[in-house]
Amino acid sequence: MHNLGLVQMTHAKDKRPAEISGGMKQRVGIARALAMEPKVLLLDEPFGALDALTRAHLQDSVMALHQKLGNTVMMITHDVDEAVLLSDRIVMMTNGPSAQIGEILDVPLARPRKRLELAGNAAYLKCRQRVLEFLYERHRFVEAA
Repeated sequence: MHNLGLVQMTHAKDKRPAEISGGMKQRVGIARALAMEPKVLLLDEPFGALDALTRAHLQDSVMALHQKLGNTVMMITHDVDEAVLLSDRIVMMTNGPSAQIGEILDVPLARPRKRLELAGNAAYLKCRQRVLEFLYERHRFVEAA
């Protein structure tokens, strides 16, 4: 119940899988992963199907769990703000089936992080800008090829 509460799903505890939405299924999957208190948590676009408020709540939950457990979290995301908010290091990949590491960016933001305080933080904005520059530079390279 605690983990269902973390993902705001206690109201649906007795529902069958066919009775919940795709976003709700995503939240249940995250709750199941969090329940194991893993040393390494691998997440592949875990918040992609969620509305903005639920996404923000779950991002905060993952950061709180990370702080509590001191575990390693590896996450794939295409969301620049999410990457900068949640990461200590962002590994940016090149395009294509033979993708390689294009650049590694250290994120020098203290923890715990509070998204509202980071909105105007110079280090946050610098990291965000670097990720966007990498993405645009990579896109320009693909168009030229």
